[in-house]
Amino acid sequence: IIGLCLLIGGLKHYEQKFSTSSVTIALISLVSIVVFTLVFPTFTESVKGSYYSTPQLIFASIACLVIYAAFLFAQTRRYRQYFLTVGADENEDTAIPIPISNKMFATSLVFLLVSLGIVVLLAKTLTPTIEGIITGYQLPKSLVGVVIAAIILLPEASAAILAARKNRLQTSINLSLGSALASIGLTIPVVAVVCIMMDMPIILGLDIKSIILLALSVFTVMLSLSSGKSNIVYGVVLLVNLFAFIFLMIYP
Repeated sequence: IIGLCLLIGGLKHYEQKFSTSSVTIALISLVSIVVFTLVFPTFTESVKGSYYSTPQLIFASIACLVIYAAFLFAQTRRYRQYFLTVGADENEDTAIPIPISNKMFATSLVFLLVSLGIVVLLAKTLTPTIEGIITGYQLPKSLVGVVIAAIILLPEASAAILAARKNRLQTSINLSLGSALASIGLTIPVVAVVCIMMDMPIILGLDIKSIILLALSVFTVMLSLSSGKSNIVYGVVLLVNLFAFIFLMIYP
């Protein structure tokens, strides 16, 4: 999503600005959650394979929830001014935090969890159909996860791209990184609870090749968003990384 936003925004507006403070908070949270959920399971020794043992899975789930809660508190309360729109558009939001009551915060959190449950059920419903199509074209089943992730993130991606076209890159980054954090930080604990209750194994760890591509993407994103300004080169590189991941998945 970030790659598309940087590319489309750069093509239309040449150069766009955003808050590096907000990006730092989001990336620190996201990288930690990604490592806990997608990297560590490959190297743990309690269970053979890319699995967590039950205690490890519980710890990783709690860690994800704590990190996401801290990020959410920073974004909505403590450091909300960091996440407000930055740019030259006269119609953009001003950097004045709007107070949010505890009731509004709690209500939003409840609706977020309900929406997450609906998304998980939707993904479960669509999986057999998508798997049948992918198998019919003799493509690897691992592509099912990519397609499901793309469908789940489609609303946020559309909103983020639209914001980038309107020279509101800060909003695009908030949507992109926020949706990634919510997708991983909340989905993993929910899935973990289901798997523990139903005594089902869950494969979390990536293979070495995917970990290298993940590290490359994270490193590229960090460099791209470190200056507070964007251009089309950053977007192109991030999209190439994505296509490389998909290509190597099809042709390992």
